Amino acid sequence: MSNSYAQAVLRTADLAEVLRVADQLIDLADTRQLEVDFEAVVHRADELERLAKVMPDANWWPRGPGRSGSSRDGDSAFECLPVVLSRWTMPPEAVEGFLAAVGDVPAMVRWDFSGWPEAPEIGLGYGGTRGAYLTVCLNARDLYLEDPAMDHTVYVHVKQAEAHRAPWLAAQVGLQVMGELEMAPL
Repeated sequence: MSNSYAQAVLRTADLAEVLRVADQLIDLADTRQLEVDFEAVVHRADELERLAKVMPDANWWPRGPGRSGSSRDGDSAFECLPVVLSRWTMPPEAVEGFLAAVGDVPAMVRWDFSGWPEAPEIGLGYGGTRGAYLTVCLNARDLYLEDPAMDHTVYVHVKQAEAHRAPWLAAQVGLQVMGELEMAPL
């Protein structure tokens, strides 16, 4: 597992606003290569059934210390709840179905793309693939989905050495960064 660095730019209970801002940020990005990753923390069988339909062939592992079982071992996720359900490299068109299935489950959508644009006014060239992500955390206040919430957070990911790109990106969509730049799982 590698890491990127992320900074929050929006937190709201309004999912339509979250998606509007996410779309605006994605419109800034070089999306010649665009894919989406999903992750959800699933506690109940009905949640697992609903999300498994939109996350085909998802990997899963138990949530919490001292627990065993996984998709790799061929175990049943239903017998190991709660679990983290994860699916990488989905097409962007899958986002709508995932959002409809999430309900109140802590979950995230991460868009992976080719790079952030040049930002000459702050001395930055093209961003490149490393550090070029956008994450929306649904029903959670953190990137690790450990702090359940009634709202959603949009994060921009940047290279640590280009941390000042995050406030620049936020400003491009009329926002400001919130909190500090933090290490994010990938």
